[in-house]
Order: sequence, then C-alpha cells, then structure tokens
Amino acid sequence: MIDYSKFKKSLLQLQWQHANWQNLDKRPHLSGLDKEAIAESVIQRFETCYDCIWKVLKRHLNEKLGLPDLPNSPKPIFRIAADNQLLINSDAQWLIYAEARVQTAHDYDGLKAASTLALMPTFVADAVALYQTLTGESWV
Repeated sequence: MIDYSKFKKSLLQLQWQHANWQNLDKRPHLSGLDKEAIAESVIQRFETCYDCIWKVLKRHLNEKLGLPDLPNSPKPIFRIAADNQLLINSDAQWLIYAEARVQTAHDYDGLKAASTLALMPTFVADAVALYQTLTGESWV
C-alpha cells in the first residue's frame, strides 16, 4: 500500500505558506527580512513537495501500474506519468517545475526566487490534481 500522507502534508504546508506570502502586502509591519524569510520558506516547501511528489509517483507507477525498472530521477518519472495519463498538464509543465527545483536548490537569488514563486499557483493546482488522481480522494 502506498502512503500518500507525506505528499498531502507537504502540499498543505506549501499552500499555507504560499497564501502567507501572497498576503504580505496586507502586513506592512513585517520587515524586509521577514518578507524574504517567508518567500524563502515558500521555495523550500516547494522543493520538499516536488521531491515528495516524484518519489510517490514512482511508487505509484511501480505498485499500481506494475511498471518495473523505473528510473531514479524525477524528469523521466514525470514523462512516464504523462504517458500513463496521470498528469492534467503535459510533462512539459512538470519539466518546468523540475528546472525551477534545480535552479533553487542552492541559490535563492532574486530572479530565480521570483520566477519560482510565480510558478506556485500552477504548481499547487497541478499537484492537487495529481494527488486526487493518485488517491481518488477529494482535496481538503
């Protein structure tokens, strides 16, 4: 049996922190450092969620669809998932997320952070859809 709880928890935490980041303008009392820390937290939660997703997706492909000898890397896992109609968006969109994940792994410079933060609404929507597809559950 596949445990989807880490996927769900990481996605919920990303949603909450992203909402926190989106509401920064309503909190003028926060310092620039506080706002930067919240943005960095969104990126870290994205990284955690992304990593959790491709690993649970690999298990799903193996255990539920019976696909053996899967690669141990996210990009081919998303391609295989797309080939098996598990993604609502094309694998090309997930490869954009993969590139953002690689770009932010060790560098939160302003431009990379801003481009990653801009992806969050689409990423969250795609991740929710994937969660629902894999689990058959409604999102919270």
